[in-house]
Amino acid sequence: MHLTVFGATGGTGRLVVEQAIDAGHEVRAVVRTPAKLPLEHPRLRKLQADLFAPDTLKPALTGADAVVSALGAPSRKDTGQICANGVRSILTAMEATGVRRIAAISAQPVLRSGAGEPFWFRTTVTPIVRAVYRNNYADLELMERILAESSADWTVLRPPYLTDKPGTGRYRTALEANVSGSALTRADLAKALLDVVDDLATVGHAIGVAGL
Repeated sequence: MHLTVFGATGGTGRLVVEQAIDAGHEVRAVVRTPAKLPLEHPRLRKLQADLFAPDTLKPALTGADAVVSALGAPSRKDTGQICANGVRSILTAMEATGVRRIAAISAQPVLRSGAGEPFWFRTTVTPIVRAVYRNNYADLELMERILAESSADWTVLRPPYLTDKPGTGRYRTALEANVSGSALTRADLAKALLDVVDDLATVGHAIGVAGL
């Protein structure tokens, strides 16, 4: 499969690139600063582009089978709607190049209903987390809305707190609900992203994902 990865220099994005290459995929990593992705491989192309200028993204998307968005705000104070505006730009370029499949990272607290979470958690912990990271979640909510209103074959993953521990290769998922009980390693989130890209049953859905 030919994959185009956005957010490839981030903590999860780098792992998506590495795991995709290990799985035999051809990978195009869209980066602002190529030096921030030191990985080199015959099946990896690093393409420098302006995320918010769709025309500059077309070379990275032409001929791609699917897109993985590992975009994320650099800090909780960010108010630039990086994920929403970035995905809007990506979708514009996808439409222009005929690419339909996209899997993107969101976050567990974006699900307002709290489905799948214990009552005590969604009435105590979740409201505090939403308040502290309100800008980030507002960005992700808008991103999800943009995807849902698009004609793309989209899937969103909503992980909980992410860690940099070694991946286990295993995780739990819930369709249109959150998965309670544990954090998730970035490596396992990267695996989940690559797994759903090839799973057409997940198209048009937001999926909760967490560690075992």
